[in-house]
Amino acid sequence: VSTQSTGEEEEEEEDEEIQDIFEELEEELDELEHEEHEEYEEEEEEEEEEDEEEEEKEEEEEEKEEEEEEKEDEKIHEILEDLEEELDEFEHKEHVNHNEEEEEEEEDEEIQDIFEELEEELDELEHEEHEEYEEEEEEEEEEDEKIHEIL
Repeated sequence: VSTQSTGEEEEEEEDEEIQDIFEELEEELDELEHEEHEEYEEEEEEEEEEDEEEEEKEEEEEEKEEEEEEKEDEKIHEILEDLEEELDEFEHKEHVNHNEEEEEEEEDEEIQDIFEELEEELDELEHEEHEEYEEEEEEEEEEDEKIHEIL
């Protein structure tokens, strides 16, 4: 009986040792699972933080790009306004020049008319003078003839 009980006790002791080993292994497994779970959660948190940081960076970059685009748009708008002003000024100058040219043409025509009138008057005067000269010549010839007849 004692051998049997010793064998049973040994078996029980072995079973207890095995049970203790299993319990230790389970505890170690639980600890490993817990550690793994904590590592997983930490990694998840890190990834979330990285994602948030990346999103923030992207948003900041987008905001910067939008601001730059707005600035460029403002510059373009200013340039267009300047060009419109220059065009308006140019058109005004062209209009003024055109009016001045028309006025000059009218003045030139008036001056030309005056010259033509003066030329006509001069021609008339020359013609009259010539006629007077011819008349005087004729008169002188007649007088000379009379004088010659008298002599």
